[in-house]
Amino acid sequence: MPWNNQSGGKGGGPWGGGDGPWGGGGNSNGPNKPNPWGQGPQRGGNDQGSPDLEDLLRRSQDKLKRVLPRKGGGGNGAGGGGGGPSAGAIGARGVLLAIIAAAVVYGLTGFYRVGPGELGVELVLGKYQSTTQPGLNYNWPYPFGEVYTPDVLRIREVNIGSTGEGRGGDVPQESLMLTGDENIVDVDFKVQWRISDPANYLFNVEDPAGTVKQVAESAMREVVGQKNIQPILTQERQQIEQDVQALMQETLDSYGAGIEVSQVQTQKVDPPQAVIGAFRDVQTARADQERFQNEADAYANDIVPQARGEAARIVENASAYRDQVVAEATGEADRFLSVYEEYRKAPEVTRQRIYLETMERVLAGTDKIIIDQSGNGSGVVPYLPLDRLNEARPAANQTQGAR
Repeated sequence: MPWNNQSGGKGGGPWGGGDGPWGGGGNSNGPNKPNPWGQGPQRGGNDQGSPDLEDLLRRSQDKLKRVLPRKGGGGNGAGGGGGGPSAGAIGARGVLLAIIAAAVVYGLTGFYRVGPGELGVELVLGKYQSTTQPGLNYNWPYPFGEVYTPDVLRIREVNIGSTGEGRGGDVPQESLMLTGDENIVDVDFKVQWRISDPANYLFNVEDPAGTVKQVAESAMREVVGQKNIQPILTQERQQIEQDVQALMQETLDSYGAGIEVSQVQTQKVDPPQAVIGAFRDVQTARADQERFQNEADAYANDIVPQARGEAARIVENASAYRDQVVAEATGEADRFLSVYEEYRKAPEVTRQRIYLETMERVLAGTDKIIIDQSGNGSGVVPYLPLDRLNEARPAANQTQGAR
């Protein structure tokens, strides 16, 4: 309904001019009642007002009816006017319920599951919040929240110097290393590692596997560069593995990588392929040298104690012979002195006895023939060889016993 400021008439509605409480006034000569909405704008000298509020509300309802689904039939006139507000209210409730259901479904998308052996890393607006254990957990839905679930129990491996496909997978630019005595050695090894801190693992290092490989190669080159080639090829492999593992762990901890090095295992430690024949000859010569040295040591360990024992035996025999000779000389001296004493008492008798004893010792082991020089006989005197009879008697006894 228009704002009506024409004189001599009443408006057609409750907001029109007239005598009502909201009237805008009568004729120009009559009394004018106050209009709370003010006087409408004047255009071109005509008294034409703007559309009223009821008209605006009706148009808004019509537009809403066209957008929202309608329930029941609406028509023109009084019957159609009654069905409009009911359909609009039902449509508004439907929209509200749909919004609430969508919000509930969106909220439920924040639930997530962390599997066995995994840990959940929660982010809210891109910032780390917490680490969750295996099971069902909740975080803000996407895009406000985000969750990563790395496997922290799985042991991962990285190969350095080879692709892990045998001899055909060698990578010389990784495996050839310079030793402390300026030789070149070909080292293939692998590193086993796992995640120890998932948050640091995810956000502190861009490429964890590549970082582990580069750190392992650098640590091996540093350790090999401090040793000579001979121990590297023989007895110090285990010590090298331990040193490389400790150096790798120290470096990764300084990066905050969240990685634990489980094991470093050497696969192949050889001289370069171009000179491996010469190195094997050198190894053979050194092995022969060690073998000869060991054989010489064994011979020395065998002959030296024997020589020392023989020397000790000779010394003991000499000492015994010395004691024997000294004792015999002492006895002979004592005997000579006793004979001399007797000789001083009876020289003739003692001289004769000495002569007989001497002849007894001289003639004891010779054949003896007695010749009589008196001239009365044949000259040869038979005698009985008692010593031979004594030797023949034991032989006869042994023959009788054997029979």
